[in-house]
Amino acid sequence: MSVPTQHKEHDHAHSHKHDHAHSREHDHAHPHEHDHSHDDKACATSPTALNRGTGCCGDHHSENVPLLKLGKSTLSGDAVLTPIRIMQMDCPTEEALLRKKLGGMTGVSDMEFNLMQRVLTVTHEPQAMDAILAGIRSLGFTPELANETSVTEGAASEPVKPWWPLTLAGCAALASEVAHWTGLPEWVAAVLALIAVLACGITTYKKGWIAVRNGNLNINALMSIAVTGALLLGQWPEAAMVMVLFTIAELIEAKSLDRARNAIAGLMQLAPEQATVQQDDGTWMTTEAKTVVLNARVRVKPGERIALDGQIVSGRSTINQAPITGESLPVEKSEGDAVFAGTINESGSFEYLVTATAGDSTLARIIHAIQAAQGVRAPTQRFVDKFARVYTPIVLAIAVAVAILPPMFMGGEWFAWIYKALVLLVIACPCALVISTPVTIVSGLAAAARHGILIKGGVYLEEGRKLEWLALDKTGTLTHGKPVQTDFTWLGRKGGDEVRSLAASLASRSDHPVSRALSEAAKRDGIPHQDVADFEALPGRGTRGVIAGSLYYLGNHRLIHEQGLCSDELEARLSALEEQGKTVILLADSQGVYGLFAVADTVKEHSREALADLHAMGIKTLMLTGDNTHTARAIAAQVGIDEAHGDLLPEDKLRVIEEKLAGSGAVGMVGDGINDGPALARADIGFAMGAAGTGTAIETADVALMDDDLRKLPRFIRLSRETHALLVQNITLALGIKAVFLVLTLMGAGTMWMAVFADVGTSLLVVANGLRLLRK
Repeated sequence: MSVPTQHKEHDHAHSHKHDHAHSREHDHAHPHEHDHSHDDKACATSPTALNRGTGCCGDHHSENVPLLKLGKSTLSGDAVLTPIRIMQMDCPTEEALLRKKLGGMTGVSDMEFNLMQRVLTVTHEPQAMDAILAGIRSLGFTPELANETSVTEGAASEPVKPWWPLTLAGCAALASEVAHWTGLPEWVAAVLALIAVLACGITTYKKGWIAVRNGNLNINALMSIAVTGALLLGQWPEAAMVMVLFTIAELIEAKSLDRARNAIAGLMQLAPEQATVQQDDGTWMTTEAKTVVLNARVRVKPGERIALDGQIVSGRSTINQAPITGESLPVEKSEGDAVFAGTINESGSFEYLVTATAGDSTLARIIHAIQAAQGVRAPTQRFVDKFARVYTPIVLAIAVAVAILPPMFMGGEWFAWIYKALVLLVIACPCALVISTPVTIVSGLAAAARHGILIKGGVYLEEGRKLEWLALDKTGTLTHGKPVQTDFTWLGRKGGDEVRSLAASLASRSDHPVSRALSEAAKRDGIPHQDVADFEALPGRGTRGVIAGSLYYLGNHRLIHEQGLCSDELEARLSALEEQGKTVILLADSQGVYGLFAVADTVKEHSREALADLHAMGIKTLMLTGDNTHTARAIAAQVGIDEAHGDLLPEDKLRVIEEKLAGSGAVGMVGDGINDGPALARADIGFAMGAAGTGTAIETADVALMDDDLRKLPRFIRLSRETHALLVQNITLALGIKAVFLVLTLMGAGTMWMAVFADVGTSLLVVANGLRLLRK
């Protein structure tokens, strides 16, 4: 049974995903048992804690910089985390180089790579920073410390390369091909081929030499060896065409990857850079949004985007909140309502007080969370990374065997078999295989964010497809969480108004929806409140306090039973109300019960539709609530829940989740994002309903639904299934094309320029396939 609770203030320094117990419990008044334990899952999904230097991975970095080192709860000794922006790092090729260079360096204990954001986060001893930066520069990269160039705001784009070298190279390569086929002297084709290679291949050769020097045979090294080998074999036109095609393909691939990056970067453009702010003298001035302070008064005109989070204090309007919540229809807003940065004011003019600065707005937190999520590798991505480390040496060994064994033992021609080996070298790099997974995951994260679903890591996006059970809280999740008082039964030992006054006085000390229903009903009817002394919350039962020198209890059936105040008549009254789906609380003292109050909540409009959709997808549902069993069953029947569990304390909800995990597949838990901590922590995926506390939901959940529409749950699961399907397609495509080309080469049908198309062309295919999620 839901009971009122007192809301107390606590130190929330450790505001991680699974410390939810520090906020009120909707259904059973068990709000204040804090758990400040630090687990990997909590740290991996708390970007704000990381940003601000609190909790798991706190350090001295700017709070505007999302530290992308995830999954590590503490740093030993004096070790620190430093995010470094490397604009030249956007492919596993560069990652492998950096890992080899920095991995054995003294003072470096760990590295995390976010290729999509081009950010390397290093865990290191403070004195190792200079050596780390020097090591990165020795690879031809330009490191930028994130506290110098904010990761959130983005670093400057790479300089635009001149177009003429590639154009010259292309023309020279074509001319070399023509010279070869028309029978011109060989030196003509050779000169033209060398011009083409030098015009567009110097960068490739430089990168290849750096890789070889550092013991890493990446695609640049392999391409350099292959082109050089072709030149030595006198294959002038082919060497030139291979280098030109490779350069063009690299350029196209970089542009394709930029599209995935821009899907996230586009979120940064939603909030305007300026806002109209009231000055101390009462005048209004257009000001940079990032300089606006808390509680400043901002004016918004029709058609403008809202620059900062706030609360309306004057006026009313219709606001398009799609950029934040994914809601398809505009929402009416008036005095007292919250507004979010990046949303669009469609009709009226209003003024609001700023409740969050530009760097701490809901939109900024969404961007932080998505950027951090990109650093949490999905299971398929981790598998592909491990596979690639084995795959490349195997292919290299095959290429060496192809070049040596047939001529030595089978009478093969050295020229022909060395050429085949060079062709194999071109396709040896697993770039297409490795790059396909982060592109697909980031596309899925961006597509979800557009629909108001904030996913805190690729692991949750991919694992969502495995859910077999979905547990849901009742109050604020399935229902609106705003119950109203429907019944009052006066038992005659005191006057009716006096009983309501005593109950409302205790209820006013709590912020629980049931308590508010009693308090608001009394206020509406003109029933006065009285002073309460020695107020105490009784977790899972209710509250008690001293009024006019007497101790009173306001609580549920459990509390009255424990006080020994139940009777057959009282039980019958309780059962009659509870069977109607109502929550009953009672006012009593040590002598007996004075009155019964019944409140009822209303089911959200879309709950039935969402649950029917989940059932159609084969997902079973259960309700976990602290409310009484009769109410739980009544609400479950209304919305179509498979199982309903009532009268649950937080530990009971945890027990039910553990039982489901032990006997079934993956289990998800849906709450309001600021309660149900133990159950949310134990579930495979914790879903938070974001509307009631958007900022907290973003920081604490594995998946945050940015409004209270449960239809986003089946949408998330469909997206998860589609993401997994694309990952499988991309891996199959990448390996399949390479396998086919391997056979063609050994049969003598493969050429070097075909190998370039097979390698880089496959990269383009898997990137384009992964980007399909952005159209969802």
